[in-house]
Amino acid sequence: MTGLIRLAFLMLYRDRAKYLALVGGLAFCTFLIAQQAGVFCGVMLLTTSTLRNVGANIWVADSRTEQINSPVSMRDIEVNRVRSLPGVAWAVPIFLGVLPAKLPDGSVQNLQIVGVDSGSFVGAPKVMIEGNIQSLILPEAVIMDQVAVEKFASRGVQLRVGSRFEINDQEATVVGFCRTRRSFSGFPHAFTTYERALEWVPPQRKLLSFILVQAKAGESEQAVVAQINGLSGLRAFTTDGFRLETMRWFFRNTGIPVAFSVVVIIGAMFGLWVTGQAFFLFVHDNLRHLASMAAMGATQGRLAVMVMFQAFFAGAVGYGIGLGLTAGFGFLVLPAETPAFYLPWQLPVAVGALVAVICFFAGGLGVWKLRTVEPAMVFK
Repeated sequence: MTGLIRLAFLMLYRDRAKYLALVGGLAFCTFLIAQQAGVFCGVMLLTTSTLRNVGANIWVADSRTEQINSPVSMRDIEVNRVRSLPGVAWAVPIFLGVLPAKLPDGSVQNLQIVGVDSGSFVGAPKVMIEGNIQSLILPEAVIMDQVAVEKFASRGVQLRVGSRFEINDQEATVVGFCRTRRSFSGFPHAFTTYERALEWVPPQRKLLSFILVQAKAGESEQAVVAQINGLSGLRAFTTDGFRLETMRWFFRNTGIPVAFSVVVIIGAMFGLWVTGQAFFLFVHDNLRHLASMAAMGATQGRLAVMVMFQAFFAGAVGYGIGLGLTAGFGFLVLPAETPAFYLPWQLPVAVGALVAVICFFAGGLGVWKLRTVEPAMVFK
């Protein structure tokens, strides 16, 4: 059997044109599927970037809130209701909203405003580039992220500590810079205190976006979530639960999953068509060699093993090349996060399984062609 496998490898490798066609088709198929699936995963992560930028174990929202990017405003009194529960260690308010910033040249840039608790600074940026969180207590203070620096620079404005601009016609002074995950909307993040954010927002009866909660020591998060859900008009989530709920909302209400699924299906169909056709022709062109082996005593079963080995060997090489190209694409786009890209370990495994199915289909076509092999073909 080892000799037949070695012979199968030599047959495949020496027919360079068809070997390259097989490997190239599978590599392109792998790259197209993995790259598009990686971009899709990256886009889904963007939809939950707020959950990663704001550190909290439990989120409390109005019962009508469906996802993190569209909060339904609540009354400030809801914070005290949550604090009164026996399993809650602390609860603080946070404001999330989009407000216009007026640049010195008169142009406008929308900002994702994050108003954090001024006492505990819960919800403040986790990674500071310059300055410190405590500076937020200064008058008109705001901390900008790296996206704001890029956006303002593209408009000819170089942001520095001490830079001033207007947010909704009110003064704001930059006291530091932080690093955040880009938002789904693409707007830069601006962190300030909860009270100052409310001053910038046009007057409304309800302005509280979410309540961030920490469970007491010894209390499980699920138990505290159940306590909060018992309050009328409120709905609580763990961070992981809120992430899943947000992603489900985008699956149900947007065309993003369908758009990426179409590309993945096209990639799979391309792989099936090109690989199947190329491998069928490869077996057809080598029928005389296969007939010679049959004449020397090789059974149909052993010839089938040879053919399947050739299909899966070409598939493994093409899969490796395609996955390498996908990883290279990821390294190129990750620093700028445009486009968004995320490649969890489950994705290469799933793509590998799909490539295996394609190889099985292509090998199956080759085995089907083997039915016409007869030892007498050597003499024709």
